[in-house]
Amino acid sequence: MLRRKEIRLTNSANSKYLKRVSLASQYDMPHGSVPVNPASLSPNNSYGIPEFVKRGFYVDMPFTCKHCGTPQIWTAQQQHWWYELAKGDIWTIAVLCRPCRIKERERKALARKIHLEGLLRKRQLSNNKLPQEIIANQQLIMQL
Repeated sequence: MLRRKEIRLTNSANSKYLKRVSLASQYDMPHGSVPVNPASLSPNNSYGIPEFVKRGFYVDMPFTCKHCGTPQIWTAQQQHWWYELAKGDIWTIAVLCRPCRIKERERKALARKIHLEGLLRKRQLSNNKLPQEIIANQQLIMQL
């Protein structure tokens, strides 16, 4: 019972801290930054508070693409969208540039398509329902 009270006090202190920080730091935000709304972040089970929440606003963050190695900027508006609207995990950061993200999405979609086609072919073979292309290949082999 004592531990439960201690946890409640800690949680209420953290929420008061977050409100105070986000309200206080809006006044000295640099140009191009976007304020953080801690209430719209995705829930997490961490005891820590990310730097952008402590600061009270998002700022442009430089990063290097993991695939192609080009230097990029993760803008404050993109961070706002990722953390608050898309409900992305608050401990993640950008690691791929836009062209590499598009290529990765296409690669995964193709791999998924190939995998599902293989499963379908396997299911058809196990049900003794041969697809037309296999039947055609068998007929060609028999003619030779």
